[in-house]
Amino acid sequence: MGEARRLRYSIIDPTGNITALVEDEVAVDVQPAVAVQIMERHPEVEQVGFVRPATGEASVQGELRMAGGEFCGNATMSAAALLRLRGEDGCEGEPSVLHLRSSGAARPVEVHLTPVGADAFATSICMPAATSIEDVRLSYGQVSATVPVVFMEGISHAVITSSSPFFALRETPAEAEQAVRAWCAELGTDGLGLMFVEAGEPDCAMVPLVYVPAANTVFWENSCASGSASVGMCLAAQRGAACALSLHEPGGVLRVESDPAGSTWLFGHARLVGEYML
Repeated sequence: MGEARRLRYSIIDPTGNITALVEDEVAVDVQPAVAVQIMERHPEVEQVGFVRPATGEASVQGELRMAGGEFCGNATMSAAALLRLRGEDGCEGEPSVLHLRSSGAARPVEVHLTPVGADAFATSICMPAATSIEDVRLSYGQVSATVPVVFMEGISHAVITSSSPFFALRETPAEAEQAVRAWCAELGTDGLGLMFVEAGEPDCAMVPLVYVPAANTVFWENSCASGSASVGMCLAAQRGAACALSLHEPGGVLRVESDPAGSTWLFGHARLVGEYML
């Protein structure tokens, strides 16, 4: 009996939202189990994706599938950075633009990379537009309130500001995790984030909690790209005007620029931490 095949994976730090990317082919039905193994080995890893160069399409340079099939902006930026590192220029040379097919996004996603040091890039990503932004009545325990929910193709986010009665859930993590699981099922979304946002525009503090049922993961993330974009989208829609925010999250700062016509750009960083075998 032959030796079991080993898998290559790299760990990337995109603004603290530590991401593992597997570079070898793994069947979709096996991906959640592989993700569990990697996260058990590296407790700091918050999500796992599976990346490969694109074939047969000159306009698309790579493909990314998250273990739960959700969309993840930080992982998409990380995958673009890894593909650039695997290319001829590596982390040297001029800025570049890559287009990736990413799970949870109907169209290729555009990522800009600018080298800023050894194995590190300043990154920006054109985020997929929201499918809708709706005020939804949610309940947990004895509390009921209307919360803006940004519905996206591969994940949705509830924007919970400091004026919401649900903001207190930030201080009771176990209850917040129960709430996000219940609300995700109620809304019927592929994944759900709770973005706890403190007032202070244009510089806001934000704590993200994200639940992905297919991967069976619930994390208080160090940063959340799609959640950050959702906050910008929500504010732009409410105002009917473009907005720019710097969101100070546990892992660092993500900057978002959004306009009500649907264009949203997110700015951050991605750095290779290390390369491993499983």
